[in-house]
Amino acid sequence: MEAGDAATTTTFRHPLSSSPSSSPASSPHLPPASPPVVLSPCAACKILRRRCTEKCVLAPYFPPNEPLKFATAHRVFGASNIIKFLQELPESQRSDAVSSMAYEANARIRDPVYGCAGIICQLQKQVSELQTQLARTQAELDTTKTQYANLVAIICMEMTQSQQQFVRQPPHSFNTNNPNLFQSDASMQDDYFQGSIWEEPLWT
Repeated sequence: MEAGDAATTTTFRHPLSSSPSSSPASSPHLPPASPPVVLSPCAACKILRRRCTEKCVLAPYFPPNEPLKFATAHRVFGASNIIKFLQELPESQRSDAVSSMAYEANARIRDPVYGCAGIICQLQKQVSELQTQLARTQAELDTTKTQYANLVAIICMEMTQSQQQFVRQPPHSFNTNNPNLFQSDASMQDDYFQGSIWEEPLWT
C-alpha cells in the first residue's frame, strides 16, 4: 500500500515538477523578451494633450521638434479645421498645404488686418518695379548697341574712303613734268658749291 501510494505520488508529481532546465526563461526555443518601445507623440498631440496613434493625421507634418509650427497654425485655424482640411486632400498635397497654413498663420499674427494678402501685395509691387527697371535697362542696352554699330560703320566708311584716295593719288616721288624742280635742284647745287668748296683757297 505504501509502495503503491509512493508510485502514484511520483507519477502525479512528475509532469508538474519544475526544474531549471524546463523553465521558459532558459528555454533555447523561446525568443528573448524585447524592451517596450516608447513612441514620442507628435507636436500636435503633445499640445492637445492626447494620445498619438500610429494613424495620426498630424504626426507626419508636425514633428515633435517643431512645436511652434503647430501652435501657430492651431491659434489661427484650430485643430479640427486642420485635421478636416488634411483629410480632404490627397497625401501628395498635404505637406504643401501644411506649409501654406503655417505661413499664412504667421502672417495673420504679424498683421491681423491684411495678413498674407498684405505681404503678397508688397511682393507684387516689388516685382512690378523690378520689371520696369529691367525694361529700362534693356532699352538703354539696345540704344548703346545701336550707337556702337553706327560708330563702327562710320569708322569703316572713313577708312575705306581714305584707302581709295590713297590709291587714286599716289605720292609723287619724281615729277618730270615740272620744270621748276630742275631749276631748284640746280640752284641748290650752285649755292652749295659756291658757299662751301669754291670760297675756300686751294692752298695757303
